[in-house]
Amino acid sequence: MEGRTGVTILGSTGSIGVSTLDVLARHPGRFEVVALTANRDVDGMLAQCRAHRPRYAVMREAAAAERLRGALAAQGLETTVLAGTEGLCEVAALPQVDTVMAAIVGAAGLLPTLAAARAGKRVLLANKEALVMAGALFMDEVRRHGARLLPIDSEHNAIFQCMPPRFDRGLASVGVERILLTGSGGPFRKTPLERLPEVTPEEAVAHPNWNMGAKISVDSATMMNKGLEFIEACWLFGTGPERVEVVVHPQSVIHSMVRYVDGSVLAQLGNPDMRTPIAHALAWPERMASGVEPLDLVQVARLDFEAPDEARFPCLRLAREALRAGGTATAVLNAANEIAVARFLARRLRFTDIARVIETVLAEVPAREAKRLDVVLEADHQAREAALRIAERLEEGG
Repeated sequence: MEGRTGVTILGSTGSIGVSTLDVLARHPGRFEVVALTANRDVDGMLAQCRAHRPRYAVMREAAAAERLRGALAAQGLETTVLAGTEGLCEVAALPQVDTVMAAIVGAAGLLPTLAAARAGKRVLLANKEALVMAGALFMDEVRRHGARLLPIDSEHNAIFQCMPPRFDRGLASVGVERILLTGSGGPFRKTPLERLPEVTPEEAVAHPNWNMGAKISVDSATMMNKGLEFIEACWLFGTGPERVEVVVHPQSVIHSMVRYVDGSVLAQLGNPDMRTPIAHALAWPERMASGVEPLDLVQVARLDFEAPDEARFPCLRLAREALRAGGTATAVLNAANEIAVARFLARRLRFTDIARVIETVLAEVPAREAKRLDVVLEADHQAREAALRIAERLEEGG
């Protein structure tokens, strides 16, 4: 159908990708799925190709791409299969694509998300690592190429909805005093501190409110997710850390708030379902149905708030320190966290060792200016090597 908005989903088999496809399927006359991408989930991608008939499918792993090619041919589907980072960047910049959902988890999403920005696309940013690793560089590319950046994280989308027009002129100039970034506190908000070293991956991924992938769920349990969002908020809204405050809100009903100099506080509320921010960004500046149940405030009954306990959640402190250090320090933070979380999920590190690995890597890998992509990627590489070395030492009882 002519006139539809062309969409590429980077990371279509993950939780954000699946939710995005659900929203798009509710508006078939408005959107066309042009390209889908995944890491190695051939079965999931094959099912999505059958349901949505994209022109392109990309598998990050070459072997997975070859298997998908054969499976599509056997079923008579004409989707073109590409592979690797080059394929991801290609479908992010296709001329028939208007909107790119950037939902690849981790550092792997940086290059294709940059490709979308450089192609001047509407970028729906669910990959926070693009800003955590290379915030200055990424925002410069968005401005230089006239891309439109819309946040998908429920917190940043809520902040965006509560901001006045032209907040990009500077928050002080439009009367914004503070951004209040909410977080649930995850599954261990009340767990005795002495038990934290023994918690299991199954317990860590059992988020009380949200259904997310394993890595993001562990980040929520350590509150590193909130630390990364803290860094991201500073870049998205052009402000320093002094204007961003983290507030623990266990119900996950208020997704974030903006406080103004006149005493007003604007909040965005909704059920904890990622289809709400996805639909908001896809339709912006309009609104459209997302499939999310309306919020029943009577049933919610109460809204609680508390300050984060940084003794319980040292990753939040580490994120703030990396942001203050500047340059490549936040890329180092992110890389060390990815390695440490992977080792925890593999049952090789204790839960509390995640923060220990990150803090040690930040001390060992010096921060450099982050004006060039190659410098950022080199810092990422160095941090991963250091994190592996430190993790192995801890695993051996060191």
